[in-house]
Amino acid sequence: MSGDNEPDGLSGLTDRRRGWVTEAWRHVTEERLRELVVGLVGVSSPTGDERPLAQHITKSLASVGLRAACQPIDARQANSWARLEGDGTGPDLMLYAPIDTLTVGEESEDVPWIGPALREDMRSEATVYDDLVTGLGASNPKGHAACVMMAAEAIALAGIPLTGDLVAAFGAGGMPTNARPGSDRLNTGQGVGCSFLLEQGLHTDYAVIAKPGWTVSWEEVGLVWFDVTVHGTHTYVGSRHRLPYDNAISRAGDVVRHLERWLAEYAERHTTGTVAPQGIVSSVRGGWPRTAAVTTAACTLRVDLRITPETTPVQAKREFIAAVADLKRAMPGLDATIEMILAIPGTTTSRESWIFRSAVAGWEALEGRPHEVVNGNSGATDANILRGRGIPTVRVGMPKVTEAPFDIDFARGMNTVSVREMQKLTRHLIRTAVDTVTRSHAECDSAVESGPAVEPEGVSA
Repeated sequence: MSGDNEPDGLSGLTDRRRGWVTEAWRHVTEERLRELVVGLVGVSSPTGDERPLAQHITKSLASVGLRAACQPIDARQANSWARLEGDGTGPDLMLYAPIDTLTVGEESEDVPWIGPALREDMRSEATVYDDLVTGLGASNPKGHAACVMMAAEAIALAGIPLTGDLVAAFGAGGMPTNARPGSDRLNTGQGVGCSFLLEQGLHTDYAVIAKPGWTVSWEEVGLVWFDVTVHGTHTYVGSRHRLPYDNAISRAGDVVRHLERWLAEYAERHTTGTVAPQGIVSSVRGGWPRTAAVTTAACTLRVDLRITPETTPVQAKREFIAAVADLKRAMPGLDATIEMILAIPGTTTSRESWIFRSAVAGWEALEGRPHEVVNGNSGATDANILRGRGIPTVRVGMPKVTEAPFDIDFARGMNTVSVREMQKLTRHLIRTAVDTVTRSHAECDSAVESGPAVEPEGVSA
């Protein structure tokens, strides 16, 4: 423990690992973290256009002696990664963060959907308010990516002898989005960068993904998207009173109201473990905006439905179809068709896994109390891609900023980061990394096989 009974974050480690972690922490400063996140925010990286940021990250990591590379996916999109090599006797660990922003930072694409105008935090320009940094993606994902960069940099500067490789990886296309207008490729989001990293050989024994939430999370929801097309009659306003009239947009409104009620009930039925899968009707397409004189024969609703690791996409599809069928029975004449257009399963990592136990031990050492599990989660990340490829993965991140000289809404929460919280997360990443890539395979394997009654050094029950 440190002074004033504050936890020192080192409990449970051997003296040797305490020394290594302490030396790496010495290189973690608020000034360097602020410099890193301001630099990341200043490089625009909407989904599909992350290559300039990937190049920036690669240059930054190489400047401190890391073997780093920019991995192009196409002319506009790229990943970045760096590797600290061990002697080959221990497990490899990936510290991972996505790098694309949820919105673009340009009025031409964001307004009016994000609001009437772009605030300063919605642009790729960093503003510093003492401990806080704002700007597009300053917290999610760029503040978390900066923590991964800082952790890898600090471990490299500390000169710690590693048994396994430490990989710092930064993936394009991590946001839940399809391609933006003008893209030559349709698959630019939904974890495409993470998937490409793994396909191209950056496979490790374990992974930690840095995404929001100060807890160690071992499971995530998946997601399925549906297009619900409501059919009606194409007709002219001047003939409404003379011809058959069945307005697809009006019918779609009935479907939206029904689905919004059903989605709330669905979440209650499927809440389990730490996840509470939600759903929303996200967009409406139908008709000719250039003329208000005619009705459309079809109006399409898009729905995002989150699913637990226990629910397959096909099971969710059947349940969704049944929900719409209930409305059809209640509203004779309603003609609606459903198509599932996206499916990413939810995933889980065993809590007996080495990486979960080590990450929890680090959290408890930093907090000085038992690990606090956060329930009711409905956010999906690239952890699903990592786990889906067979890599045991946990998610650790920073809490949302709550005290600021401005109101914190959804966008401000994404776009505001506390440098003090960045320092805590970075320390956790360093401790977990050192606790993992300085061990032998046998140590990590035996720690899992022994069960909770026999704890390896560095891991608490």
